[in-house]
Amino acid sequence: MDNVGIVVESLDEAISFFTEIGLKLEGRATIEGEWAGRVTGLGAQHVEIAMMVTPDGHSRLEISRFLTPSAISDHRVAPVNSLGYLRVMFAVEDIDEMVSRLCRHGAQLVGEVVQYENSYRLCYIRGAEGILVGLAQQLGG
Repeated sequence: MDNVGIVVESLDEAISFFTEIGLKLEGRATIEGEWAGRVTGLGAQHVEIAMMVTPDGHSRLEISRFLTPSAISDHRVAPVNSLGYLRVMFAVEDIDEMVSRLCRHGAQLVGEVVQYENSYRLCYIRGAEGILVGLAQQLGG
């Protein structure tokens, strides 16, 4: 997999949120031109993007802000059983500490932190702009 894409209203807020999770900003750019519209099927478009990379360098998150055309649909408040892409999950070392840090930045816990057998502690949170994010802390060695 090369990356997962998320569309937002505020690139700066999203960058700040995902930086708090541990991703690093790899770069920002403006994407426009006839070639870009041919890829997305949107025709003429003007998009600001930020590419974030996970600490291990293996995965990327592409955050996009469409200037043209403007967004036509909003799935940020959809429940976790909605059809389509809904969330991305990150491995964390200390889920309680991460939830506390993210809540100080305006994130909200969706349900509660739960333990799955003796393997994981898991939760969903709504972060910047209501984006649904999962957190997973592996237990044991």
